[in-house]
Amino acid sequence: QVQLVESGGGLVQPGGSLTLSCAASGSISSIVVTGWYRQAPGQERAFIASITNTGYTKYADSVKGRFTIVRDYAKNTVYLQMNSLKHEDTAVYYCHSVGTELSWGQGTKVTVSS
Repeated sequence: QVQLVESGGGLVQPGGSLTLSCAASGSISSIVVTGWYRQAPGQERAFIASITNTGYTKYADSVKGRFTIVRDYAKNTVYLQMNSLKHEDTAVYYCHSVGTELSWGQGTKVTVSS
């Protein structure tokens, strides 16, 4: 089994930056892809970014050029660096892993507001 724990959410002003962390534990050698999704109030959960175990990255159009997904193999942690944040980035952000099983974290809330 894989356990994912997100952290780093909070309140940030428009134009600001925030970095989310997703720490993995358990059967981490089975993970092929780790990604970030977000769910805004009243909306469905949506894909944001992902990184494979070979370092290939993919981004949603809405965050390209502003968000960067990075993996620290030594710490078994995937980060989502978010810059130039907008009001519409407000959501609960979830970490997701794909391997021999699918795993989700509990989510971390990001609020972009002045």
